[in-house]
Amino acid sequence: MAPPGSGFAIVTPASRGIGFAFARHLLQHTNLPIIATARSGSDSLRHRLLRGIQKSAAEERLHVFDMDVTEESTVRSLANNIRQTHPKASLRLALTVPGILHVEKSPSQIDAHAALESLKVNTLGPMLLMKYLTPFLPTRSSPVFEPCDGELKLPKHAIYAMMAARVGSVSDNRMGGWYSYRASKAAVFQLAKTLDLYLGGKCGDRAISLALHPGTVKTDFTKSYQDGREMLSAEESAERLLGVLCSLGLEERGRCWDWKGDEVRP
Repeated sequence: MAPPGSGFAIVTPASRGIGFAFARHLLQHTNLPIIATARSGSDSLRHRLLRGIQKSAAEERLHVFDMDVTEESTVRSLANNIRQTHPKASLRLALTVPGILHVEKSPSQIDAHAALESLKVNTLGPMLLMKYLTPFLPTRSSPVFEPCDGELKLPKHAIYAMMAARVGSVSDNRMGGWYSYRASKAAVFQLAKTLDLYLGGKCGDRAISLALHPGTVKTDFTKSYQDGREMLSAEESAERLLGVLCSLGLEERGRCWDWKGDEVRP
């Protein structure tokens, strides 16, 4: 198990794509306790995450829970489970990555049900996660995190990261389309900044919030528009993003950063 004071990490959801890659990388390259979630099939996810990992303590470090980001009762249950599994530890790294994509190329293709689903998963989902996970972040009076053993050298402050997307940037929008996805992801830029302002008061320099852009990643999420274009694998994107998180200082808080370490302007 991780030494006292090292905190714990959460990846939600971690059932596939970049969330799965994040959880696997943390299991392999840190000694942090890790919480992962799936909408269903947590036992199956646990087996898949541990497959082929040789570290003997990995099974003890990993807890997997069912949680549907669109159902507040399940997010509340997740928080209760965290209190039981890690009663004295602070949240050191949160990677919140819920996402769903409905593509509308013109206003006539907008479907109310699909658009509402996009907003529930991509915008309201991160808001509910913020509501129930931020109480686990360290406060101004919390002990400083101890160094995290492993190849991934996390900073001393906690990081609450949420997945945005470059297409959510208003200043970068040159092609249009993707109305519900753009709108729902644009909100994540605002959520990251607003949460960081709150953490600045409550946590000081002990915790920051920011948003991430993973690049164009080859997953089931993007299969409908891959069309031979150059893409990152989920593993490549996760590794690069975690490296970026380890390199960012307190002055980079509240903004959105891509897998290359470049800022994505709102």
